Amino acid sequence: MHPPNLARRSAAAALIALPALWRGAWAQAARKLTPSQTEGPFYPVALPADSDFDLLRNGKLQYGRGQPAWVEGQVLDPQGRAVGGATVEIWQCDEAGHYHHPGDGGRADPAFQGFGRVNVGADGKYRFRTIKPVQYSGRTPHIHFKVKLGGRELLTTQLYVEGDAGNERDFLWRNLPADARAALTVPFQRGADGLRAEFPIVVNA
Repeated sequence: MHPPNLARRSAAAALIALPALWRGAWAQAARKLTPSQTEGPFYPVALPADSDFDLLRNGKLQYGRGQPAWVEGQVLDPQGRAVGGATVEIWQCDEAGHYHHPGDGGRADPAFQGFGRVNVGADGKYRFRTIKPVQYSGRTPHIHFKVKLGGRELLTTQLYVEGDAGNERDFLWRNLPADARAALTVPFQRGADGLRAEFPIVVNA
């Protein structure tokens, strides 16, 4: 048998630990899947030769328009575990509102890579160098995302800019439930290395 004082101390420690355990369990239960969105018409027909994380450099060309920004985050499963080995892809229009796609008439600036792909490590983290997205006819600013693991597509969605005046007029953003809007709409904040947006992604892996 334990001495009375030791037993009391053990019981008290267990009671103190319970709220932390409850908070951990609640956080895991509350982690919702990132909402999916349409792929849209402008996913590349053929992937560009330069498909790395830096959309501001296409081969030897350097893109100098728009507002440079870092877009980064972590790919997690609903239990909060990093999805190591996943591939994250993004694609978006240039500052003039044009995509590298035949359906957009080949008007995109050749210096803007327009598409990027990174393979995340064991920590699930990704990072892209691009521009703060801009609007074009009929759409509010957005960046397209796709997450793959092996031969499976886990998610296709879109990131939106918090506070942009075009959001309320955009048919896709406007039709999202409030919690889905909150998950997909993030601020672009200025930091030491310029604009930065953090976009966490939760998928079933």
